[in-house]
Amino acid sequence: MKISNETKVGALTVFSVALLFIGFNFLKGRDVFSSTKKIYAVFTDLGSLEKSNEVKINGLPVGTVYQKKEKDKDVSAIVVTITLTRDINIPKNSVAYIASSLVGSSFIVIERGNASEMLQDGDTILTRKETGLLGDVKAQLDPTISSFRGILDSLKKTLAGINNILDGPTRQHLRQTIANLDSTSSALRFYMQTEQGPIHQTLTNIEAVSERLKASSSSIEATAENAKSFSGQLASLNIRQTADSLDAVIKQLKKLTSSLNEGQGSLGALLKDRTAYDQLNQTVLSAEILLDDLRTHPKRYVNFSIFGKKEKSPPLQSPLKKDSTSRKSP
Repeated sequence: MKISNETKVGALTVFSVALLFIGFNFLKGRDVFSSTKKIYAVFTDLGSLEKSNEVKINGLPVGTVYQKKEKDKDVSAIVVTITLTRDINIPKNSVAYIASSLVGSSFIVIERGNASEMLQDGDTILTRKETGLLGDVKAQLDPTISSFRGILDSLKKTLAGINNILDGPTRQHLRQTIANLDSTSSALRFYMQTEQGPIHQTLTNIEAVSERLKASSSSIEATAENAKSFSGQLASLNIRQTADSLDAVIKQLKKLTSSLNEGQGSLGALLKDRTAYDQLNQTVLSAEILLDDLRTHPKRYVNFSIFGKKEKSPPLQSPLKKDSTSRKSP
């Protein structure tokens, strides 16, 4: 079967139109071959929001602006149709607002709510007005601009008042004052530039003193270093602690001397009481006799078979005589 040229041209035309329609919708961000969910948002001002602008949730693009339409003839509000390109759940108490950036285009931001019921196809989402970054800047600049305008008005009034005050005689006096100041500054400059003037002489003296100080700087630094070293040695001696220790020792010596004089303690009793001294001397003598008897007759105190029979001699009544070399003089 032969196909006529007219049929071929018609089919090609239909195919081209369909391809153009699909490409145009693809560039607009709409998928022609898939069924998408649409929701609506009502705003009083769209700003720079245009069709195909993105709709974001937490920064993720989830849809695009499909259509904008006035709510009524008075344009009290604008109904925006949002095409959702992702299959996501949006709680019913979520809120949408228009945001913008300094360099990019405007877009719609959806803040997710916490409701358990989700928006369905054809539902209307809640909206609010968001000033955005440019709105915040404008809100902060408006008071500043108003204050600047007030300052300009005050400056104008001040200048007008000054012009009224500066009449002809006053301006003449100001000119004369400026001329006097000019002649005074000229005389002062001449006075300071003269080599024989007092100011020049004073500066010369100061320079000479500065040179002497500079020449003596090494001696001054050595003196300061010695003073610093001496102060460091004094600080390391800890004189206060030494004085406190000596004071404590003196107090203890005074207390000990007082106790000895009053006969307190064993040593005080020995110094004051002759009887205690005699008893102590007798005790030492008895101990010496006992030790001598133990060395002389050990069998009397230890009864072992290795010593033989028990000692029958009487105990010592006085200490044994010692060699002068075995005992040290007290």
